[in-house]
Amino acid sequence: MVAEGITDFVVLKAVIEAMLNGRSFDLKLLQPEESVAFTGAGMAGLLGGGWKGVYKWCRQSARRSGGSISTDVLFDNYDLLVLHLDADVAGEDPANYPITPISELAGHLPCEHACPPPEATTNPLRIEMLSWIGENTLPPRTILCTPSKSIEAWVIAAFFPNDKEMIKRGWECHPRPESRLAQQKLPHRFGKSQAEYEERRMQFQANWPVIAERLSEAARFQHDFRIAMQAFPA
Repeated sequence: MVAEGITDFVVLKAVIEAMLNGRSFDLKLLQPEESVAFTGAGMAGLLGGGWKGVYKWCRQSARRSGGSISTDVLFDNYDLLVLHLDADVAGEDPANYPITPISELAGHLPCEHACPPPEATTNPLRIEMLSWIGENTLPPRTILCTPSKSIEAWVIAAFFPNDKEMIKRGWECHPRPESRLAQQKLPHRFGKSQAEYEERRMQFQANWPVIAERLSEAARFQHDFRIAMQAFPA
């Protein structure tokens, strides 16, 4: 898995556990670097964390394999590659990151559109992600995950399904769903951290079917993951 950060990894691992329903698997965090992501040390490795780290990892991997990730050596060791990027990245402006690799994205970002519907933004963002790995179409054994506007929309849907602000503004259109975590009533409130998310992983697994039914990008990830898993019969 390539993800923006460690909390995204914790959520997505719980999602995959729910979808595999007890089937064993190994999930390796390729980006940010697992050795530092789990300790909170440094800047999540040489490439850094967040969406910029995802971009750098994609470009580096595509160059390593001659411009297209579908022939990358990583598939010699791994069955599937999950690439995660929150949809709020579509609103980023490369002009804010001059004299960095991100400046190469001028003219590609921002690609954000009015929400709803969320796919008005996630569809062009997914096309942009494919360009980062040197592809025009989704290569085999690769799955994109693009929660709108961030994966915290999935978290709020799992633990606070009656959140009035999320319902009012739209579960996948609220610009900062992570801000709702701090607005919940005590003692149910919790923060965005690896420890807090790990503590609630089993509950998140149990609530995944409701999330996938309610949120379109969650449903898309579930559909795409199940299609990819057909190549690996139980």
